[in-house]
Amino acid sequence: MPRPAGSGGRRAWSWAWRVAVVIALLYYPLGALVVEDIDDDPQFAPRTVTPGESRAVAIAADLVNREVNVHTWTPMQPFFMPSGLLDNMPNFQRGIAAALGRFSTELMDQLGRTRGSSQTDRDLEQARGFLNEQPNIWVWQPSVSLMPSATSAQKYRAGREKLLAYNKRLAAGQAVFERRADNLQALLERIANDTGSDSAVIDQHIIEKAGDLFDARCDDIFYFNKGRLYANYLLLRELGVDFESIIREKGLTNAWNGTVETFRLAADLQPWVVWNGYPDGLLVPNHLLAQGFYLLRARTQLREISNILLK
Repeated sequence: MPRPAGSGGRRAWSWAWRVAVVIALLYYPLGALVVEDIDDDPQFAPRTVTPGESRAVAIAADLVNREVNVHTWTPMQPFFMPSGLLDNMPNFQRGIAAALGRFSTELMDQLGRTRGSSQTDRDLEQARGFLNEQPNIWVWQPSVSLMPSATSAQKYRAGREKLLAYNKRLAAGQAVFERRADNLQALLERIANDTGSDSAVIDQHIIEKAGDLFDARCDDIFYFNKGRLYANYLLLRELGVDFESIIREKGLTNAWNGTVETFRLAADLQPWVVWNGYPDGLLVPNHLLAQGFYLLRARTQLREISNILLK
């Protein structure tokens, strides 16, 4: 018996839309699994540091390269990309960006100039501008402009290039990196302020939402803090090498190492699910409280070192 006309086409179309649905259903979860990489490797170190260069500047540049070029910069990804499904990795990277933005500002204002009245280093000025850009800028944002714009990733790459250019000039004796106690003290104060601010966010959120098992924001806070803690851990570890003589002269070696270790422990917290349980709850933990303890401990240790550096 002959087939009705058009039955083959209808059958092909039926299979086609089924395949399209399956692909669509797999596109987001599988793509997100491939992209997601919350890289909190405590052994991450600058690849090469030429004598005369700053190790802290080198680790900042390499961290930008790792997150933007090796991994995917997820905070700027639009909803139709698989990484648009992600939540924890974008917040982790936002925290890294916040720490690098702070460091680049203090590098320009304090470490990269002889005194407050001296000229600002041009490379550091541009690096500060690029690294303090918003982390969620995609190539096209109708709410801002109908014209295409430079993405966050492109701006961070440009900031990295300026850090590398500064470090090369530093090794050649054509730039300044002031290894003075007051400069280090000023930087530590800024990091301590940021750490205190993050702990205050945790405090307010626990007051408002503790015990809410459907709290969708607690993991955002946790992973932003984790990213900033991790980046600050790497920066402080390398600043300990840059300022080794000052730290040793002030008798701060043990205190410095203890502070760096606190940042490492805080950044290493890896709960499968971030819970915001009651502070005295029996079954459901509160991971924000655990993180907040390390934040306050790190802030106290930074302030203790800062006070000694003032003497």
